[in-house]
Amino acid sequence: MSFMDTLKDKLGLAKDKAGDTARQHPDKVDSGIDKAAQTADSKTGGKHSDKIDTGADKAKDTMGNLGDKGGQDTGGTT
Repeated sequence: MSFMDTLKDKLGLAKDKAGDTARQHPDKVDSGIDKAAQTADSKTGGKHSDKIDTGADKAKDTMGNLGDKGGQDTGGTT
């Protein structure tokens, strides 16, 4: 098995685990994303608040989609 095949397998497992976590604990996932966004906003002095908020919203949507799909790839872009 090549390095890339091994890497793809590991990433697939991580994606499945992320989907399971998103499905089982959506409130904790959202809270973690919010906390990371607040930290990033604080570190940048509020200069990029709009971009950080947009990124946090997209991250929440992506995690919600992983949870809804059971970690399966939908073929779309995130």
